[in-house]
Amino acid sequence: MAAPHVLILGGHGKIALRLTPLLLQKAWSVTSVIRNPDHESDIKATATGSQYSGKLNVLVESLEDVRSTADAARVIAAVKPDYIVWSAGAAGKGGPERTFAIDRDACRYYIDAAAAHPSVTKFLLVSYIASRRGSPPWWTDADKAAAEHVNTNILADYFKAKVDADEYLLARARAAREAGRTFADICLRPGTLSDDDGGEGVLLGRTGSRGEVSRTDVARVTAELLETDYRGWVDLLKGSEPVGEAVRRVARDQVDCVEGEDLGRINKTELKL
Repeated sequence: MAAPHVLILGGHGKIALRLTPLLLQKAWSVTSVIRNPDHESDIKATATGSQYSGKLNVLVESLEDVRSTADAARVIAAVKPDYIVWSAGAAGKGGPERTFAIDRDACRYYIDAAAAHPSVTKFLLVSYIASRRGSPPWWTDADKAAAEHVNTNILADYFKAKVDADEYLLARARAAREAGRTFADICLRPGTLSDDDGGEGVLLGRTGSRGEVSRTDVARVTAELLETDYRGWVDLLKGSEPVGEAVRRVARDQVDCVEGEDLGRINKTELKL
């Protein structure tokens, strides 16, 4: 196939700003969606130089204005991407109403629209490591307690929004494939995010619920995952395995960290929004 075209939602976010040049270095095309036109120069500044041979386009669209699948479908139809990366969020601003409007509702509208559009074959959603209603069998009691504390006492609204979006992607992608579509769902689930340059290596796959990982390494893993046929939930912390090796391993072994969740319930998710 020709070089992929990636639609990045939340293009001015810290992970997206690190991801954009990595994709352009691959000679891929990127359309970066931002809310504030003043941020366009920041996007373009990430990829100045001859090594960034891909085509960069910046699209000003507010995710807060996405109130239906049709709103998301309009953007996807205009861009016609091969892959979509959701790296957007309310960032805790605007209270619970804004968190649910963006992190849950707009995300699900984009998932819905992507699963129905013929050009889109992958949707990668950046979530977080504790976004789950159950607990995987490899978590320790301390892991469970830490995740429950975060989801109940620190990020209660964010947790409710993100876990709904994560589960919706899983159910919607499964329905799309059953209908004959080629559609891979990737839920990348990093630990606590840091702003260092990373590069020491990662722990990717079945991890505990506690630990950090740099946003730079999240971007690196995202760029590499998009080159594989991987689909599923995959957790990410700082570690010692090189990013490329880690991604190839989870793709080869089809490591899926969804274990421990109620798939019967998730697969019955109402897909009409």
